[in-house]
Amino acid sequence: MKYKALIVEDEVLSRDFLSNLIREFCPQLELVGVATNVDEAVAFINAKYPRLVFMDIEMQTGTGFDVLQKVNHHNFHVIFTTAFDHYAIKAIKFSAVDYLLKPINLEELELAVAKAIKHMEARPEDNRLELLLQNLRKTPGEDFSISLSTSEGVDFIPLSHIIRLEAKGPYTIFYLRDGRQIMVSKNLKEYELCLSEHGFFRIHNSYMINLKDVKRWVKTDGGYAVMSDDALVAISPKKKDEFMMLMTKRMV
Repeated sequence: MKYKALIVEDEVLSRDFLSNLIREFCPQLELVGVATNVDEAVAFINAKYPRLVFMDIEMQTGTGFDVLQKVNHHNFHVIFTTAFDHYAIKAIKFSAVDYLLKPINLEELELAVAKAIKHMEARPEDNRLELLLQNLRKTPGEDFSISLSTSEGVDFIPLSHIIRLEAKGPYTIFYLRDGRQIMVSKNLKEYELCLSEHGFFRIHNSYMINLKDVKRWVKTDGGYAVMSDDALVAISPKKKDEFMMLMTKRMV
């Protein structure tokens, strides 16, 4: 079985390069069309229902997000392509949608396609694009949500519901306010950059915490934070000064 794929790209060289890579190295895909602007992309998606769309973020006529907002349905998966590691990448990471930086690397392309196909086979319906659009509309002070994929499905969790994260080898456990624990097959480093801009702090090599959920911190016994769920989280000696500074700012 081949999955119908569409390329949305306004640069000729980038479009031809990606087309050639897909035709030669992605036998699971059938490249059924290319679109060079927002309107062409919207018309093609509405009429032809591709399963996978390679979506350029920045185009002369608009953005890939404009396409997502204008189409009649989101019954497709997206792999974004961009030459810039800019603000939008953070929102994309929150929604667990894949992206490729240009110039596109073959191994990264094959990995992204394999992940997309695995997801399509396991879960025909996908709400990650709706989550992405919701996050893009929010201001920095609003509560973002994050997509957490597990073996049982996908959970969309507001950041304010997360108390702490714990590293377990290649996995990460999310501890939530309602008492749930969600284990995902990504390491803690994957979440550190995007969450640190939303009030989370990597307090230890094995732990990241929501600073709003710190009830108190103790300087004895090596130092630890007491969280809202009464968990005791060790403070790394290397992180102690930065943690104290952040907590002091909260109290001012």
